[in-house]
Amino acid sequence: MANSLLTYLSVVCLIWSVQSAIDVEIQNKNVERTIDLTSQLVKISYKITLEHSAKKNINSYSFLVPTSDRSALAYISIRDSSKKDIKPTEETSQNGAVFVVNLPANAPTQILLVETVFTKSLLPYPTEIQQSDRQLVRYFGNAHFYSPFKTLSQKTTVQLSSKNVESYTAVKPSSQSDSTITYGPYENVAALSSQPITIHFENQSPFLTVTRLERVIEVSHWGNIAVEETIDMVHSGATLKGSFSRYDYQKDGRSGQASIKSYKTILPASASGVYYRDTNGNISTSAMRVHKDSVELDLRPRFPLFGGWKTHYTLGYNVPSFEYLFHTGENYLLKMRLVDHIYDDMAIDEIVVKIILPEGSTNIKLITPYPVTRKPDSLHYTYLDTFGRPVIQFTKSNLVENHIHEFNLKYTFPKIVMIQEPLLIVGFLYILFLCVIIWMRLDFSITKEKETHLHKE
Repeated sequence: MANSLLTYLSVVCLIWSVQSAIDVEIQNKNVERTIDLTSQLVKISYKITLEHSAKKNINSYSFLVPTSDRSALAYISIRDSSKKDIKPTEETSQNGAVFVVNLPANAPTQILLVETVFTKSLLPYPTEIQQSDRQLVRYFGNAHFYSPFKTLSQKTTVQLSSKNVESYTAVKPSSQSDSTITYGPYENVAALSSQPITIHFENQSPFLTVTRLERVIEVSHWGNIAVEETIDMVHSGATLKGSFSRYDYQKDGRSGQASIKSYKTILPASASGVYYRDTNGNISTSAMRVHKDSVELDLRPRFPLFGGWKTHYTLGYNVPSFEYLFHTGENYLLKMRLVDHIYDDMAIDEIVVKIILPEGSTNIKLITPYPVTRKPDSLHYTYLDTFGRPVIQFTKSNLVENHIHEFNLKYTFPKIVMIQEPLLIVGFLYILFLCVIIWMRLDFSITKEKETHLHKE
């Protein structure tokens, strides 16, 4: 009884806290929702048609993500009918996150396009499988569009990676056709309505997660930028139960269906000097293809990855600085990708980016395409350095492919500093030659040899 009362009070508080800050006369006239479950990520897209019941102009809209899903939310994008991005502002509430957008067009009826991506929302079930078993996963969701506004009409289409569906929650009207499940249409759905659903189906797509990615970008004003990535990766699908048989794996093509043999990494088109190695040395089981707009790497680990198996490797390459480094006088701008395409539908738990600038760089300003956690700056020492190169470091958690965007790093670098290294080399050679001359000219022996003279008789 007490738990029921607390649940009721929490729902009432949520409705009051959310609806007190919004215009309750706004309605979701029609919602078309697509849930993509074809990969390890859950991608949900919405087409929301808004209207004001009093025919007033709609100035803002609130999109609600429940608390249970907020930690898994990796990316959200909101656009208007012309597909122009509208930057949302996140506000926290007791039971969810509210993303508020100010609509540029004041009208009583508007259309919004919302895209969300969630990680670790497909749970393997069973959690352990044998080498020849199929991988089954479960998705927990809501048949209704969870919104602080009333929805007049809505329909949801769920796209699966396979037509092999063990079970799914039927909420009338609902139906299945091959690898598609349709919920709705539902009419006059109340605000904050929840209708839980569970879908249990086969998903053999790679469940590959980068647990940690350390990306080091070393900038040189002598025409080169070196990029090195150290990657820790794990197969986050159903763990392998029992021993692994190499014989069965090679004999039967169906063996290890959920395993990962290889994946494709895409680098910039100007990448050169590419290397791929682990703690044992270079990994030769890989291939590189050069295209007009990219360099494609077919990376194949030393062993196939089954559920729970991990791998660790280093990938590095060089790019010419003139493509990413721009300057006006002594003011420089570095414009590069924060993260590269590691594999399709990638999921990264944590990325650490370190940018090593030339010695003498000052007035450093970092501009990122999305919020990151900035770490204290440090110094990096290498050959011919005197007081160290500044290192800019920041981290970001829960990244997906949608986070492949460029960052801007502005700094000041006096050109006179560029002659520091040549002067150090000249000074070193001068001192070396001077020491050699002194060594050859002076006699440091303790005793002198006696001179012998020859006399003619």
